[in-house]
Amino acid sequence: MLCNNSNNQSDIDKKMAAEKAVELIKDGMKVGLGSGSTVFWAVKKLGEEVQKGLEVQAVPSSVETQKWAEKEGIPLFTLKQGEMLDVTLDGADEIDKSFNIIKGGGGAHLREKIIAASSNTLIIIAEKRKQVQVLGKFPVPVEIVPFEAASTLHRIASSGCRPELRKNNEDLFVTDNGNYIADCFYDSIYYPDLLHEKLKSLVGVVETGLFVGMADKIILADGGGVHTYTPEKPAG
Repeated sequence: MLCNNSNNQSDIDKKMAAEKAVELIKDGMKVGLGSGSTVFWAVKKLGEEVQKGLEVQAVPSSVETQKWAEKEGIPLFTLKQGEMLDVTLDGADEIDKSFNIIKGGGGAHLREKIIAASSNTLIIIAEKRKQVQVLGKFPVPVEIVPFEAASTLHRIASSGCRPELRKNNEDLFVTDNGNYIADCFYDSIYYPDLLHEKLKSLVGVVETGLFVGMADKIILADGGGVHTYTPEKPAG
């Protein structure tokens, strides 16, 4: 998945967004690290800053991210009960005009959401091309328990999608938590909050890849530079 030797525009944009986000990391911070190819660049840059003397501790959201962080010499730790992270850096598969997000292309969205919910600030980093008017071009990943998965897929289909169990070559994809991923194909998602609630209410569903109203800052990059957005949070 990594493209660390590539110079194509996609990787350049990911690297730009990631490095801009790392500029916001200060001494003493506790940092959540998401997953995916854009986060790879953030981990790499954060590792460089650690080697220069930046003192941080991090919580990785996946086995893969943990390996990257360990390779870069970033100190890792586990959150204690009630402990919060200062900031989490994570990527996105799709972002709508209201800054609702689809995540989980790598199958780590459950752990990513746990870390995001344990953070004072969630910063999303991505290529600007990931921003769309309405969610739905990218399928919504839904983590489900393996037991009687076919019946869970049937319930998920009632939400108006075509669900497919994700595969890894010929085998079913298994998350770091030992679960399956149902990639759910919708035409358009105009009300991601309602869809998330509906899916979460279904027996057998563990978590959805819909991150609704969770981002505190969005950093997007394209050939024209880096763009930072601060979504408005609902009152209360």
